[in-house]
Amino acid sequence: MKNLKNILITGGSGFIGSNLLNKLAQTNLNVKATYFKKKPLITSKNIEYIQTDLTNRSSCKEIFKNIDCVLMAAAVSSGAKIMNLNPLIHLNDNILMNTIALEESHKNDVKKFIFLSSNTVYPLTDKKVIESDATFDFYKSYHIVAWMKRFTEVMCDMYSSKINNPMKTIILRPGNLYGPFDKFDREKSKVVPSLIRKIIENNEAIDVWGDGKDIKDFLYIDDFVEAIIKIILTSDKTMTLNLSSGNPITINEILQCILKILDKKHLNINYDKSMPSMIPVRKINIDKITNEIAWTPSTSIEEGLEKTIDWYKNFFKDKSPEQFETHDY
Repeated sequence: MKNLKNILITGGSGFIGSNLLNKLAQTNLNVKATYFKKKPLITSKNIEYIQTDLTNRSSCKEIFKNIDCVLMAAAVSSGAKIMNLNPLIHLNDNILMNTIALEESHKNDVKKFIFLSSNTVYPLTDKKVIESDATFDFYKSYHIVAWMKRFTEVMCDMYSSKINNPMKTIILRPGNLYGPFDKFDREKSKVVPSLIRKIIENNEAIDVWGDGKDIKDFLYIDDFVEAIIKIILTSDKTMTLNLSSGNPITINEILQCILKILDKKHLNINYDKSMPSMIPVRKINIDKITNEIAWTPSTSIEEGLEKTIDWYKNFFKDKSPEQFETHDY
């Protein structure tokens, strides 16, 4: 899209926002970013930060003005533990934020709205899912978060194709992202950061939820950010895209890779099959995004995990992950 200069990143102090802004700070784009409570980690004269509550409509009146492209990276997110204890945690605030952001973007003639959805919108299947495979048949443990994401996808379609003066919307369905600035606290961490922390902190044994045989599609955050920036700068049509590695891997394979990197292959692994289960199989087809923006991931799982572990050791050498606020919006 030509003449696109003014970019708004919501959730600028979260996992995705921090990594994206770290790269955008090196461009000549005019970048604004919102944050809620957690102070931004990326400081640059090229980024203007705005503290706001995206669930409050009156607080959002000004921030979408004179913006060409919005990336909706703000979200309430968590790992399986919190989601199991409080299934509604991903519902209300996320629906509010997404609704307000779409409305204000359209009111202010934003040229392109990018929504970060989720691969949880796909049904349970052994095949590599393509974008048209999304139905309303969601895996039981992710029913609420998947409905929230899918409903917002439907809203995006309304704004792009069901109204006068439509707004271009791009829906991205990421794989399991991991890397620097992720949540490593015990309450909110997802599988990769959780395993990294457990293995670093223990010398005899660790507990792993499930049997380790779940299959996921992991993507290192730098590859994700590279694709996002390409989409911001070049994509000129409404579409839905899978964004992942295209290389499924088991949790056990991830586990063994981390053990090898940290030289802790002697650790005993206690599998706890009583704990909440994740989607047992998720394979993702990335042919469409490869064709649309000529993007393919370049970071192997071994390289990505090693970079993430190095970052963890350096970032948390003088503080615990519990001291690191984890608000993404």
